[in-house]
Amino acid sequence: MSSNNISIPDSDLPRIVIVGGGFGGIQLAKSLRNKKFQIVLIDRHNYHTFQPLLYQVATAGLEPDAIAEPLRRIMENQKNFYFRMAEVQEIDTTQQKVLTSIGEVGYDKLVIACGAMTNYFGSPFADKVFPLKQVHQALDLRSHMLQNLEQAVLTKSEKERQSLMNFVVVGGGPTGVEVAGALGELKIHVMPKDYPELDFRKMEIYLVEASPRLLNGMSQKSADKAYRYLKRFDVNIQINKMVEDFDGEKVTLSDGSSIPSTTVIWAAGVMGNVPKGLDEKVVKRSRIVVDHYNQVSRLEDVYAIGDIAMMSSEEYPNGHPMLAPVAMQQAELLAKNLVLTGNGKEMKAFEYKNKGSMATIGRNKAVVDLPSLHFGGLMAWFVWMFVHLISIVGFRNKLVVLANWIWNYFTYDRGTRLIIRPFVRSKKQHNQEEQLPVK
Repeated sequence: MSSNNISIPDSDLPRIVIVGGGFGGIQLAKSLRNKKFQIVLIDRHNYHTFQPLLYQVATAGLEPDAIAEPLRRIMENQKNFYFRMAEVQEIDTTQQKVLTSIGEVGYDKLVIACGAMTNYFGSPFADKVFPLKQVHQALDLRSHMLQNLEQAVLTKSEKERQSLMNFVVVGGGPTGVEVAGALGELKIHVMPKDYPELDFRKMEIYLVEASPRLLNGMSQKSADKAYRYLKRFDVNIQINKMVEDFDGEKVTLSDGSSIPSTTVIWAAGVMGNVPKGLDEKVVKRSRIVVDHYNQVSRLEDVYAIGDIAMMSSEEYPNGHPMLAPVAMQQAELLAKNLVLTGNGKEMKAFEYKNKGSMATIGRNKAVVDLPSLHFGGLMAWFVWMFVHLISIVGFRNKLVVLANWIWNYFTYDRGTRLIIRPFVRSKKQHNQEEQLPVK
C-alpha cells in the first residue's frame, strides 16, 4: 500500500487497521502475530485498561497503573505491528481510509473494536454524575469522594454533611453491585479510622435499579445472594425505581422520594461507541450490525468485534452480551478467518462459548454463574479473584494487584487514599471526554 498522512512504513503485505486497544483489539493483534499482514492499531490512549477493576481504583483499592498496560509493551517484539495514538474522527469506507486527529491511514482490511461508552439514556443531568469507563473517571471519583469527606469534617451544617457523606449508585448490574459493596467496605472498615470526627453510622449508600431485581444478566439465585450480601454492608437497595433528577446536591427518584447527596455514580448501562462515517443502515441499538463472520453488513473488508458488534443469533437475538470474553473469542476467530481468506479458503462462523459470569460484593462475598452451576460466598470470591488475576494484562500488573489484595485482606486497609489531582467538575470537559469516538 502506498504512503499516507500517518507515518507508517510501506509494505507489500495487506494492511489491517484495528480501531481500539481494548480486549478485542489487542487480542486480534496478538492472534495475528507473525502472520502475513501489516497491523496498525489506533487508540486515543497509549495503554490498555482492565476495566473490570476500575471500581477498585475509584474506591482506593488499586493505583491506576496496576490495571493499565502500555500498548507498545503488550505488542513489543511483534513484527509488522505499528501503534499510533490518535482520535478516530471518521471512517471513509469508499476511499478505504480512517481519518484521525494526526492524519489519515488507508487500509486493506478494517476492524472496528471501539468498545462501549456510558449510556445515560437521555438524562439531562449526565454532566453531574460519575461514569466508570476510563481511568481518569475512576481517579476523578476517588478524589471527589475523599474531598467530600474532608469537607464534611469542616462543615457545621448537618444537612450539608449528610449530603457530602451519602453516595448513590445507579444501576444494579455487576459494576453497580461491586461499587456499592466496595463503598460498604470503606464505610465499615476504613473511613472511621481516617475520619474519627465523622459518624459513619449516618453515611448512607444507595443502590438504585430500575428493574425488579439486581444482576439481570445472572441467575435469580445469584441476584438473591448479592441482595443479601449488600444488606450486610447496610446498602439501601431501591429496586423498581429510576433517578429522575439530580441537581448536584439532591437526587430525586421516580417515586417522588429524594436523597441528599452530592455523589451519583452512574453504572446503569453502556452503548456502542460507533465511529462517524458509517451508514445508518449498519447501526442498530448503537451497535454495528455484523454477520456471523463479524463482517459489517453491506461493507466489504470491514469488520467489527466486541461490544460494538451486533451479531444476532437464535440464542442472542439482540446481540451477544457486552463482555470481554465475547470480544476476545470474536477476535481469535476473526484472526483465523483473515488468514483463511488470505489463503482463498472459507471462513468459519462465530459461536460464543459462554463460560459463565460473576460479580463480587466485597471480602469473602461473590456470586458465580457457570453454565450448570451457581454458587456464592467464599469459594465464589476466590474464583472471582483468580479469573480476574489471570486476565490482567502484564505480569507486573498481576503481582501488583495480588500484593494489594493480600495487604487489603489482612489489614482492612486501602492504601491509595490520595487526592493527587483535586477534582473540579467541568461540564464541557465531561462531555468531551465521554463523547470521543474511540475508547
